[in-house]
Amino acid sequence: MKRLESNDYYKAIEPLGKVKINTMFAESVVKQVIPGSVYVDDIVNPRAFYIAHPCGMSLLIGESDNEEFKRDLFDYITNKNMIRHHQELLQADPAGGWTEVIAHWSEQEMLHRNTRVNFSFNREKYLKQKASYLNQDLEVVRINKERFLAATGGVNPKAFWRNEEQFLAEGLGFNILDAGEIASTAFSGFVNEHQLEIGIETSEAHRGKGYAYAVCSALIEYCLEHQLEPVWACRLDNEGSFNLAHRLGFETTYMIPYYRLVESVIRKG
Repeated sequence: MKRLESNDYYKAIEPLGKVKINTMFAESVVKQVIPGSVYVDDIVNPRAFYIAHPCGMSLLIGESDNEEFKRDLFDYITNKNMIRHHQELLQADPAGGWTEVIAHWSEQEMLHRNTRVNFSFNREKYLKQKASYLNQDLEVVRINKERFLAATGGVNPKAFWRNEEQFLAEGLGFNILDAGEIASTAFSGFVNEHQLEIGIETSEAHRGKGYAYAVCSALIEYCLEHQLEPVWACRLDNEGSFNLAHRLGFETTYMIPYYRLVESVIRKG
């Protein structure tokens, strides 16, 4: 695997555009919205790409027939040389042959296989269901600098944007406040000219009150007003996010294997 210089990231734009699954996190790296890493099989004429976002997500696309790249990738995935110091959640384009390659590796190594769900948004379904779920008596406010900096939890905008200035200029989100405290947050994890991917976090003390639905609905309403398609993806085992997506009008489109790459792998045998 060879690391591309950032001024060559454009070489991944066209191949990335051909991938059918959700690739917005990888797009944000390739278009340099946020710093990340792009590895390829060949610097001059790349045909395979490994795109890593700093939030810990990575995407593998392109041709799977370069043996040297596959050997290097195997060493990276299993952290043979201990160059990766944090876990990554690896997805692969199902059309590129990589799913079969990694599935074979997972039989030999202690790779943690899971399933990630991609959804599509059904506007009519959302509008029809909204009245049944939406609690209007809530304090919904736009995320400002102070609330951006105060965000906590496993999913928050600080992990997806360089800083508060970039988020306020290029992204957006909403908070629900309960007695002045941030109870739930929905924000744009990634956004482009046509789509906005939703990130959601509700503090443990405020779960089960309908806050997540209400704050996500505020962001969806913004999308509808600004001709943006809302985008949702989550782990299959995240039942809260999966069920919330369906209540918000999203419908399952793809179920994709993904692998949790830990700092070190215990080899079998």
